[in-house]
Amino acid sequence: MNEDFFLKALVKENKKAILTIYKNNLPKVKSFVLKNNGNIEDAEDIFQRALLQIAIRYKKEQFCITTSFDAYLFTVCKNLWRRELNKHKNKVTNSEVVELANEERENSLALVEQKRQELFMEKMKEISENCRQILFMFFAKTSYAEIVSATKYNSETVVRQRVFKCKKKLTEIIKADKRYNSLREI
Repeated sequence: MNEDFFLKALVKENKKAILTIYKNNLPKVKSFVLKNNGNIEDAEDIFQRALLQIAIRYKKEQFCITTSFDAYLFTVCKNLWRRELNKHKNKVTNSEVVELANEERENSLALVEQKRQELFMEKMKEISENCRQILFMFFAKTSYAEIVSATKYNSETVVRQRVFKCKKKLTEIIKADKRYNSLREI
């Protein structure tokens, strides 16, 4: 099955495919949410919101997923859960009117965040394999010493310089994309 199959299944409300999505993905999302200050109900809510967000977005703009559907869904869930944690940390009022307005804004912010991540991953493919490798290790918070031992570089100083140059190149490629300005600020 290609990744479009699941997107179309969500939009068409194909119960069999949706059950497959739940069976294959909900346990991973529950595990993530439980490990990050949530409970099972939170995980189920986040999962449902992610599916709804993906379906609504696909109805509006038939986008393509460049990774697996499962990885894409998990990333959407992670982003929604992190946003939810930040929202609760900063919550000032419990007014229902404010809650509804905030939920709509949160969904919009989550969508923009997802589009930013998609742009980032797309542009990562445009830099050299060496830069991709270095940046993936750097973003995974791998120490410079570990990067030196995993690559052909001789010292941490050289790795730092390479990380700087690769980040600069990636930034230039991202900023040159016409979507950058629309995703830069909310």
